[in-house]
Amino acid sequence: MSEPTRGGWAPLGRDLAIDLGTATTQIHVRGRGVVLDEPTVVAVDTTSGRLVAAGASAREMLGRTPEHVLTMRPLTDGVITDAEVTEQLLRHLVERVRPSRLVRPRAVVAVPSGVTAVERRALEDAAIRCGVRGVYVLEEVMAAAIGADLPVDSATASMVVDMGGGTTDVAVICLGGIVNARSLRTGGEEVDEAIVAGVKASHDLLLGERSAEDIKIKAGAVWPLAHELTARVRGRDLSTGLPRTIELSSSEVRRMIEPVTTQVVEAVRLVLDICPPELAGDLLDAGIVLTGGGALLRGWTERLRHELGIPVHLADDPQHAVIRGAGACVEDFASLRRVLMSTSRR
Repeated sequence: MSEPTRGGWAPLGRDLAIDLGTATTQIHVRGRGVVLDEPTVVAVDTTSGRLVAAGASAREMLGRTPEHVLTMRPLTDGVITDAEVTEQLLRHLVERVRPSRLVRPRAVVAVPSGVTAVERRALEDAAIRCGVRGVYVLEEVMAAAIGADLPVDSATASMVVDMGGGTTDVAVICLGGIVNARSLRTGGEEVDEAIVAGVKASHDLLLGERSAEDIKIKAGAVWPLAHELTARVRGRDLSTGLPRTIELSSSEVRRMIEPVTTQVVEAVRLVLDICPPELAGDLLDAGIVLTGGGALLRGWTERLRHELGIPVHLADDPQHAVIRGAGACVEDFASLRRVLMSTSRR
């Protein structure tokens, strides 16, 4: 977390909070709340470099575009992979929500805990170039804790597991700071990739990105369900080249994504293992809070409770916890300034 890269903070004005995620981008406008929640997808004309579509309209074009139009996600594992395209996307989205063309807004930008200084600077620069005149950086896991209404300033420890599209951040928070944390560049995208690989290996069927995501939503689970679910999916038969439809059960999907699930469980276990003894007792009482869209995958609370032996809770509206926390900093900057400016690790 850092000091603003340009200018100070004014108490007035329609300032922004931005969660530029691997899967979705969300924007909070001061005084109005969350006004934008769109997929982080763009469609670009490769001949001119012009932005053809962004957000939901670009996602609808995945796998359906002509040769001269490239549909892509400009972020991977929570970091920018194409700075120019990311800037075009941010500019397009900020212009959609800016209430005034005369005053350039300031912004709180949420970033994964594990980003390097170079990766963080790339996000800050992209925001500045798209029309924001001052940037504060807030770690996503801290934003998620604030958005989940955890007592981040209390002397009692809280633990958050934020499961995003490209990263999973785990942290123990106490007295307004992060005591210890771990960022895993594994998230919902890796779950989709595991499903694609699993279906290919088991059924000789090639799936697209959207089909894999549909399977995850309809039948994905990380713990045995009382009533197994099924999902029908159509793909291309690799032996004949023709379309073919199969049905997958939630138990089969669970086996496909187990390697990804295990990585997340081990990351949480590692943070607990290095937690100071004085705070470990707090966590036995308060437990772990899950945030992020990935936390909606069935069975996470049961799986982590079984593996770790401590209470696990799903936050209310977990996929919006980060933007709610970042938005709270915009709305009440004076009270949360210490969270934004802290850089310490204890």
